[in-house]
Amino acid sequence: MASERSEGWVVVSGAATGFAQDVSVGRHRLLADEPESSGGADTGPTPYDLLLAALGACTSMTISLYARRKRWPLEHVRVRLRHERIHAEDCADCETKEGRIDRIERELVLAGDLSDEQRARLLAIAEKCPVHRTLTSEIRIDSRLASR
Repeated sequence: MASERSEGWVVVSGAATGFAQDVSVGRHRLLADEPESSGGADTGPTPYDLLLAALGACTSMTISLYARRKRWPLEHVRVRLRHERIHAEDCADCETKEGRIDRIERELVLAGDLSDEQRARLLAIAEKCPVHRTLTSEIRIDSRLASR
């Protein structure tokens, strides 16, 4: 499809017999799958792993850009993330109080001769990365069937 090749489209396709998916993002290719314990072949990261990767990459890029603009001595950024579903009642500062909610833990390691104030500011900047903002805002997904 010509429109799939235009900028802005991510194309995912796979056989209906399993979980493995081919992902095309412009000229880049990667795989997604589920672990064997969930019935997949473990040929690539899970969809949630890819979501966490997007958040981690955006976080690192945003922090690094901010530090470069400020000319702060940030040398390296490492972002560790984990996703889990928790009981809403176990979340003191969540609006939802029933059922389960998604929780993402994000841990930052900032290497460089940074002051405590600079580290605190970079942590605050992590909250401003575009993917973080998308995940914490209202999201609308419009789905439709396309012609073959």
